[in-house]
Amino acid sequence: MVQVIRQSGDVLVLGAGIVGVSVALHLQKLGRSVVLVDRRPPGEETSYGNAGLIERASVIPYGFPRELSTILHYGLNLSADVRYHWRFLPKALPWLARFWWESSPKRLRRAALDMLPLIEHSVEEHARLMADAGISEQLRPTGWMEAYRSTAAFEKACSAARQLDEFGLRYDLLAASALREREPSLAGVFAGAVHWRDPATIADPGRLVKEYAALFARNGGSFVEADATALRQEEGGWSLETPEHHYHCREAVVALGPWSDRLYTKFGYRVPLAVKRGYHVHFNPAPGAVLNRPIVDIERGYLLAPMTRGIRLTTGIEFAARDHAPTPVQLDRTEPHAREVFPLAQRVEAAPWMGSRPCLPDMRPVIGPAPRHKGLWFAFGHNHHGLTLGPATGRLLSEMMAGLPTFADPTPFAMNRFG
Repeated sequence: MVQVIRQSGDVLVLGAGIVGVSVALHLQKLGRSVVLVDRRPPGEETSYGNAGLIERASVIPYGFPRELSTILHYGLNLSADVRYHWRFLPKALPWLARFWWESSPKRLRRAALDMLPLIEHSVEEHARLMADAGISEQLRPTGWMEAYRSTAAFEKACSAARQLDEFGLRYDLLAASALREREPSLAGVFAGAVHWRDPATIADPGRLVKEYAALFARNGGSFVEADATALRQEEGGWSLETPEHHYHCREAVVALGPWSDRLYTKFGYRVPLAVKRGYHVHFNPAPGAVLNRPIVDIERGYLLAPMTRGIRLTTGIEFAARDHAPTPVQLDRTEPHAREVFPLAQRVEAAPWMGSRPCLPDMRPVIGPAPRHKGLWFAFGHNHHGLTLGPATGRLLSEMMAGLPTFADPTPFAMNRFG
């Protein structure tokens, strides 16, 4: 019979993606002893697959389209940037209706202002953690580009960019010739591009999370590979059992991304969490071809990003059940368009990667305490910006847990906004 060893600490952090690891690091900075828990090693779920953007320029959340023509376009289910499973659509409709309602101009403006402090601190909070981890060279100040094939679409994008001048963002409006100067390996299919210069990029997001987790371990933190959904409340705090250990801490943080529902529903909370699935695959560039920064082909609905493993082709949104088998149709639709733009060689992976983004219809994450359970905290639902907002979220939640003044108003992120 294996003896179960009882271990105590201050905080259990459940989830070792970018949000959970960032929370653990910030709590550790405040002197808390932290146990980090996940069923897989750090950075191997949602945080592994994304565009590698720390999106400082994304001051307006991704809202539901308001133009009837765009809605009809997506409704045909032939788009590469948005796709849905027909059988899943009835289940998704209530969430989509709430998302549409929250995306009215007035509510979208409110969401943007609520999110702005987190967005504004996104790059600098990453920079601090990278400096602590000794990996500052991984932060690339390249920005990213939105590219447009038609002159009309480019001119519309230029007007939209100027409407964001109140936020002090840096950007360049590049005609076709200027775009080719910055990205000489691109084919001449684009009429122009908007180069957003404030964002930073990462060449390997999964590795970045592992580097942050390694820093956490060097500073005395414990990582446990276990089923985080086994969390239970007991006298004096929260506990988690593995075959060899019984972990008991005064507080617990749920940062399980798209799997957070497995715990908040267990404790009686109702949150309209949806999952937007996405895919990526890497290609070797053709000999001599170089891509200096991520670029989005807006009218074809995909992104190309230079990564450690090659050129990463990422798709937009797929509405489907979280655990349904992968259906990488969007990659097949976009690969021919991507080859028109950049000289891609062979695929690196035998099969594409698929991940799930945890999304809430009001475009704000949940960050803060559980309303009815002492010592239970939540940090999930960052939509498309988990990598961007992980360190800022970790700082905000740790300040709340420590009773310190917070750098941002946490009220818009409270769980009880959903009742």
